[in-house]
Amino acid sequence: MTYRVDKTEDEWRRELTPEQYAVLREAGTERAWTGELLDESRTGLYTCAACNAELFQSGTKFDSHCGWPSFYESVRPDAVELIEDRSHGMVRTEVRCAACGSHLGHVFPDGFGTPTGDRYCMNSLSLNFAPES
Repeated sequence: MTYRVDKTEDEWRRELTPEQYAVLREAGTERAWTGELLDESRTGLYTCAACNAELFQSGTKFDSHCGWPSFYESVRPDAVELIEDRSHGMVRTEVRCAACGSHLGHVFPDGFGTPTGDRYCMNSLSLNFAPES
């Protein structure tokens, strides 16, 4: 896949913290209940921590009690890329930033009570938050 933001792994390593690199570029997962954005409740926009592409509006964030920030839809259908993930002995849907290909988390069809029925379970390390002015 060709992405709009195209950098070498060395460039990503220089620009991201080691923790961000492990999540965004190596598809790692931060520990549950530790992310800085888990309890963020202000109005604003969530962007990719690697390339700053717009990903989620705060109005789509909900408390899913899973330990990671959860959203029921992306800011635009083409803002994220969905990839089948068969790692760890299960089938899941990985969510990547469509602009740079960075790993954000996974989406699950168990967002009961949300308008879409989806739960985009994202790593705080993969997101930046810009509060509305």
